[in-house]
Amino acid sequence: MGTHTRRCIALALAAAGVFLLAGCDRGSKSGGAKPHVAYVTNGIDSFWVIAEAGAKAGAAKYDAEVEVHMPAQGVADQKRIVEDLLTRGVDGIAISPIDAENETGLINEAASRTRLITQDSDAPKSNRLCFIGVDNYEAGRMVGKLVKEAMPAGGKVMIFVGRLEQDNARLRRQGVIDELLDRTNDSTRFDRVDASPKGEKYAVIGTLTDGFDFNRAKGLAEESMAKYPDLGCMVGLFAYNAPLCLEALKQAGKLNKIKVVSFDEQAETLQAIKDGTCQGTVVQNPYAYGMESVRVLSSIVRGDNSVIPANKFILVPARQIRKDNVDEFWADLKQKVGGGTSTSKPATAATQP
Repeated sequence: MGTHTRRCIALALAAAGVFLLAGCDRGSKSGGAKPHVAYVTNGIDSFWVIAEAGAKAGAAKYDAEVEVHMPAQGVADQKRIVEDLLTRGVDGIAISPIDAENETGLINEAASRTRLITQDSDAPKSNRLCFIGVDNYEAGRMVGKLVKEAMPAGGKVMIFVGRLEQDNARLRRQGVIDELLDRTNDSTRFDRVDASPKGEKYAVIGTLTDGFDFNRAKGLAEESMAKYPDLGCMVGLFAYNAPLCLEALKQAGKLNKIKVVSFDEQAETLQAIKDGTCQGTVVQNPYAYGMESVRVLSSIVRGDNSVIPANKFILVPARQIRKDNVDEFWADLKQKVGGGTSTSKPATAATQP
């Protein structure tokens, strides 16, 4: 059985609601009993497989019982998972909200019944105890810097992303735009989706959302090439976007003719960086998201609230990966997830951070 097949099977099991249990002790948290916490993603993707590995390592390191849940059917599925966890009385939940604005009520309800933190994507208006993740606006600006490296003379840029309801997606997109237009830092700024912001050298001619439909994501890349023959760069803000752009470019015979800049660490993206067909990617640290979530929740359950910083933001720095550091990064990633990971997309449409 090939690595890709094994990964697809693993993701399919996750979609069916299979979750990881690390440890089995239950009961009072006095007398050395293990905290029972849950790690809830915003969907199914290889990104979350890495985060799951971090949560599993965190369970062993911080002596906790951990469940990892990957909702396959969007907001409704995430809501069902959270409600079930509350009914079963888990000690804490770390969640990546799919739609922070419309899930604030759910998050506040959960926060009133258990310890709740957000990770990967925040819900800043909610009563969550803290957020663990990158500064997504700054990470977006880092993506913009890679675009500038790819096209120093300037040109037209198209942004591809799954959806903009997520706090992290909105911030990343705005960071890219502000960097390309040489604007001052302002994470509250928001350019309308139907706008085409232009600067002295760069023009962001559109932001295309695919709703996590992989066929549509690839189709949007194909349509962009046809509609804009002078398109200079494709920017993929979710893990699967850049690999699908690269696939469309390869089939059209336009690899390297149109530059590609990515977000996150899909295997196809990392290989393209090695091959020189992708300028680079900005990566988070999903392994740290999983481990840090378990550390923070376990500490709070045990009565140590000092793990919550005053600003309620635990920063996990983003990194730029280029050809000169991709081998080192990839080797470290494989080591953390067991040496045989494939970060290829699953066989069915899925959500991603």
